[in-house]
Amino acid sequence: MSTLRYTEEHEWIRLEGDTATIGISAYAQEQLGDVVFVDLPQPGKKVEKGKEVAVVESVKAASEVYAPVSGEVVAVNSDLATEPARVNSDPMGNGWFVKLKLSNKAELDGLMDQAAYDAYVKGLH
Repeated sequence: MSTLRYTEEHEWIRLEGDTATIGISAYAQEQLGDVVFVDLPQPGKKVEKGKEVAVVESVKAASEVYAPVSGEVVAVNSDLATEPARVNSDPMGNGWFVKLKLSNKAELDGLMDQAAYDAYVKGLH
């Protein structure tokens, strides 16, 4: 069973202990097109669930990436500064954005599992 959870805004979150890795889904990167720039927060920044945690710019548009949960940024994927296309080539792996130390694990309860997210995306078409 997948440890991934998803938001309706197409962010994914993978929990490892009390640290969560966050990125955007394959569907989201397909909608954006070629990613050309990613603006990431500084480690130590506190973020709130549903608030902006990063910005991703593509040849089509700039889009906010929202925090699926509240917490403190403990790491950022600095490789995206020089290789933003990783978001397109590996959105669920090396294209991750930030790692957060969770402040409220209960916030995970409102997120979709893989099956629910797949059904949600299918309903968008």
